[in-house]
Amino acid sequence: MKKVQLLNTFVDNVSMTETLEKIEEMILKGEKSYIVAVNVDVMMKIEKDKYLKKITDEADLVLVDGKPLIWISKLHKRPIKEKISGSDLVPEVCKMAAKKNYTIYILGGKEGIAEKAKENLKRTYPNIKIVGTLAPPFGFEKNKNEIEKVNQDINEKNPDILIACFGCPKQEKFIYENIKKYNAKVSICAGATVDFLAGNVKRAPKWMSDHGLEWLYRFFQEPKRLFRRYFIDDMKIIKLIIKYK
Repeated sequence: MKKVQLLNTFVDNVSMTETLEKIEEMILKGEKSYIVAVNVDVMMKIEKDKYLKKITDEADLVLVDGKPLIWISKLHKRPIKEKISGSDLVPEVCKMAAKKNYTIYILGGKEGIAEKAKENLKRTYPNIKIVGTLAPPFGFEKNKNEIEKVNQDINEKNPDILIACFGCPKQEKFIYENIKKYNAKVSICAGATVDFLAGNVKRAPKWMSDHGLEWLYRFFQEPKRLFRRYFIDDMKIIKLIIKYK
């Protein structure tokens, strides 16, 4: 699949249907693949983090998560078909997995959150096979023993699909550095999706998401944590729009 340039990286210009078809193709092929999604915040991180850029550029599928990037793609005359966020994609992947008997492993979130997400998913999709959930301790990515424990648990469960929810860039770097060490056919970087699935955090109403206001809804939920991200760091996207035009 040919990627198109979007600011400082390259993305796949795909619809949700095409994305699900590609994921199933990856599963059936059996080769290890990983999927990332970029939004304004990720773009700003990529601009400063060459390692994250390398990981993103080498991903098997790069999705666009955020209306602002859709608008920017149109401004740069390389329009992207559809916004595909992890929180939209993962439920569709779970629906497909339940129907086609693919197995899933949920990694990340605070203690008990992934298990709660599993329970909610099983109520929605009774046939779904979630073979494992794990919430590694804070800072596990700096501890070789903890990383080995995570990889060993994934290997024991041998899932078709790994859903990693650590936030960027931790999830991307973990997958990139460990994908050859654990057995999962497709690894998906899904950010805060585990919190949405667990009902721990509410998603923005669809009309807000459709109009590019999902960030505002999230800001009102966590103003102290997200103020700098949305109102200082992400505003620098204007410089990137000009730089890469």
